Amino acid sequence: MTETLMDRVLAATGGGRPAPEQNAAPQVEPPVGEATPAQVDEVQEYLDKHGDKFRASLPSHVPYETFQAAVAARLPRLAGCTPASLRMALLTCARFGLVPDGYEAVIDVQGNKAVFIPTYKGYVRLMYRSGLVASVHCGLVHECDEWEVRPSAPAPDDFTLKTRPDLSDEERGKALFAYAFVVLKDGSRSQVVFVNRAKAGQLRDEWSYAYKLAEQSGRKDSFWHRDFDHMMLKSGLKALFPWVPTSAELVALVEAEDAGERGDVQIVHAPRPEAEALAAEAERAHRAAEGSQDAPARPLVKRTAAGRRFLGKKQRGGRKNRER
Repeated sequence: MTETLMDRVLAATGGGRPAPEQNAAPQVEPPVGEATPAQVDEVQEYLDKHGDKFRASLPSHVPYETFQAAVAARLPRLAGCTPASLRMALLTCARFGLVPDGYEAVIDVQGNKAVFIPTYKGYVRLMYRSGLVASVHCGLVHECDEWEVRPSAPAPDDFTLKTRPDLSDEERGKALFAYAFVVLKDGSRSQVVFVNRAKAGQLRDEWSYAYKLAEQSGRKDSFWHRDFDHMMLKSGLKALFPWVPTSAELVALVEAEDAGERGDVQIVHAPRPEAEALAAEAERAHRAAEGSQDAPARPLVKRTAAGRRFLGKKQRGGRKNRER
């Protein structure tokens, strides 16, 4: 019988397995969030084996020790993932210079595959790193907040928001929509974009492979299931990109995340370790080409009627040489 994708997902995630025999001895499992000694050993072995690759992929401003600690804390929970997918997810994360600590990025599980997922804070980090914007502003508007949107008004009066810092998120009520805008280097402000819950759900249903897989498997454990508000906020931030200058690295991050959502290989979109050197070389070549435009034009070459290059008397050796 042919094994379907659903069969593989259920097998990888624990669904569809036969129930243990009544006489079987119960297995003692560690508390949630803790690793078994065997998993700890696997973590250390994995880091020792692939540490040089991660160290070479990380940009200079991200210490390897920080990345290593985040990987060590997360890796035991990814024991069921295929080694190839885990290595690719971690290398992709390293090449973008993000730490998989749950703050900038996470390594999530889709079936039996490890997938690199940047958080909205990871996107903000790369926006600042690009040097193209002065500040990034994004957030959620809740039911108890005071807000007003006037698209025809000049900035900053086109969008105003008043919140109560003394209230918790629960007291502020349900999140209604996400907003995002940036202040550019020249002091001007970009357009404000909004993504409400209905729009976020539409984007989820259309693009999220992880959501569809979690629905089909019945586990309902994708990020859209676990933290809809966070995903709505990230959707609002990504909706801002067509209206602001973005770096090649930021565009690549979107492509890598989209590839992960589709279940495709992500690392092909990640910057390579030598990308910075190549970019510098390209910049030098560009400047050299620009400089050549200002070089004085060379004089035209005179030619004889037969098409040969015309040489003056001095170049031909003069009368003395002609007599020889």
